[in-house]
Amino acid sequence: MTDLGAFDRAHIWHPYTSMTDPIPAFAVESAAGVRIRLHDGRELIDGMASWWCAIHGYNHPELNRAAERQLGKMAHVMFGGLTHEPAVRLAQALIDMTPTPLQHVFFADSGSVAVEVAIKMAIQFHAAQAVDQRRPTADKLMTIRGGYHGDTFGAMAVCDPVSGMHERFARVLPEHLFLDRPATRFGESLESREIEVAEQQMRRHRDRIAAFILEPIVQGAGGMWFYSADYLREIAALCARYDILLIADEIATGFGRTGRMFACEHAGVVPDMLCLGKALTGGYMTLAATLTTERVAHGVSADGSVLAHGPTFMANPLATAVAAESIRLLQASPWQQRIAAIECQLRDELERYADYPAVEDVRELGAIGVVECGHSINVAEVQQRFVDEGVWLRPFGNLIYLMPPYIIEPEDLRLLTDAVALAL
Repeated sequence: MTDLGAFDRAHIWHPYTSMTDPIPAFAVESAAGVRIRLHDGRELIDGMASWWCAIHGYNHPELNRAAERQLGKMAHVMFGGLTHEPAVRLAQALIDMTPTPLQHVFFADSGSVAVEVAIKMAIQFHAAQAVDQRRPTADKLMTIRGGYHGDTFGAMAVCDPVSGMHERFARVLPEHLFLDRPATRFGESLESREIEVAEQQMRRHRDRIAAFILEPIVQGAGGMWFYSADYLREIAALCARYDILLIADEIATGFGRTGRMFACEHAGVVPDMLCLGKALTGGYMTLAATLTTERVAHGVSADGSVLAHGPTFMANPLATAVAAESIRLLQASPWQQRIAAIECQLRDELERYADYPAVEDVRELGAIGVVECGHSINVAEVQQRFVDEGVWLRPFGNLIYLMPPYIIEPEDLRLLTDAVALAL
């Protein structure tokens, strides 16, 4: 299909791209390990893990076999009134690997939907508490600026309303309560003022706040900011004090990316709801999950109602079968050592850019490396330079960042970190 690129450019929308002047899209023929092979034969070392999900690399034989085995049985069956072994096995694996209070699993078909489900759970939980009429109007969420939780309407409403990408929809989104982004960096001691402001706002609005939602430790697409574990710990304590549910959006950070299996572990925090996605299937297909406690799960239906949410592809057998195998593969691997080695190499090799005139900050955590510039980056131009160099990195805003597959070898990672200079 020689006109593949031309047809794509004329007719197909890509993420965060204009149809009138689209950013070039490079045609992919195949992928294996950490390499993406283009139609023209060039190979690119992937520094993005396909937006943070392909943690085992591409075309993994064990994940392939899991998909093939399940495909021979059934690709899909509705989850309303039916169940199946892959879903049960995956739910059991998720419950076993997360903190004990998280005992109930709602499967969704994308990270944004997992967030929507958590929001609905929180609001319905408070509305269903017929024996407690103190909080009949707990219909707001509290969050922190600089966050990103997805592109559907409920998720957009808790993304940053000023510096985020959804300001055009501000007039039609529910208004929630925002705190300033945590200023204290990861690994540093928290300044008391940050928590004092949070407590003041919680105390003032406690009757209206159903839940506090945040990305623990790492704010992803909102700016790749790493904040203090003390802040997360103190926010969790305030939520418990004021009877506000805590939603941890670990769609980007879950499954080892920050050096812990889940980023909440850095602060020793157990949320009331935990949203997972991206790496859940090892990058094979779309799947997400919202885990919650027995208190929340039972409380949602305390008034006899049901949670009115049921995606058509909820608990898709193919996706859940691959996800269960991906988790087994991760837990059987030396993932902690791999992440530690990646972090060490990122720190050694990215810090040389700290003195570049265009660079404002360089930071690393787990298998995440960030070079923050003082100006916006021309994505189309820089992306072409990266491809010409044989690497795949996709900057956004003023950030060049790396989130490679966990299996990447030091030599390939070095090619990625060397290529950052092309954008500077």
